[in-house]
Amino acid sequence: MVVPGAAALISQALAAWKGVEAQPHRFGGVEYRLGQREIGHVHGNHLVDIPFPRRVRDEVVAAGLARPHHILPDSGWVSLYLQQPADVQQAITLLRRSYDLAVEQRRKRGAASSEPDEAPGTGEG
Repeated sequence: MVVPGAAALISQALAAWKGVEAQPHRFGGVEYRLGQREIGHVHGNHLVDIPFPRRVRDEVVAAGLARPHHILPDSGWVSLYLQQPADVQQAITLLRRSYDLAVEQRRKRGAASSEPDEAPGTGEG
């Protein structure tokens, strides 16, 4: 089962997030990126794949919010099948979490690049 219009609803939501760009995904569908970082991709109206750090992926899967990735189950990726309208909102929520992590990573990298140089391992982290 698929949710008619799911991909369009997801695209509309992500288009409102600062810096997000859509482009064709190499395995079909649409990929959403913040700079060089992919925040997830949508395969039509039936499947969304989202990358997370492993600890977040484990939390998301344990909470039943998504499944391990359908092809790479031991990676940090999750898959969410869009089977009912509520799944579309769940996908947007999880994509937002991926986006927020990407924004935070960018912020940290930007702050790190503006700090004085110091020897590796001497700073607090």
